[in-house]
Amino acid sequence: MSSSSPKHDVFQAIADPTRRKLLQLLVQEEEMPVTVISGHFPMSRTAVSKHLRILSDAGLVKERKVGRETRYRLDTEPLQELKRWLSFYERYWENKMAALKRYVEADESGESGGSLELVEAKKALEDESSL
Repeated sequence: MSSSSPKHDVFQAIADPTRRKLLQLLVQEEEMPVTVISGHFPMSRTAVSKHLRILSDAGLVKERKVGRETRYRLDTEPLQELKRWLSFYERYWENKMAALKRYVEADESGESGGSLELVEAKKALEDESSL
């Protein structure tokens, strides 16, 4: 493992709702000092700094010192890993939604439970659920 690889991966970093809120806040501003960031949360500045450190370790935020102040900004590049992962599974969701639509439409049209289309849609839904 190289020394430049992140200590936390993107998935771990965004798993926490506070860190997701931090990212949303940093999207709105180009760069923010930790004192301003911590004013948006009902926790200590130390706690906010710990969350920022995890985001920084994952490469999601960059920090820079300006005098005695540490400022943070969002780096969206590591989110591409998350986007690639989600796009792989998106096709399964789309297939499942299409199967659900066929199932509901077949059921609404009053087709009997034995119709081939209804049976195939139901099977597709069950197959997708096992993923």
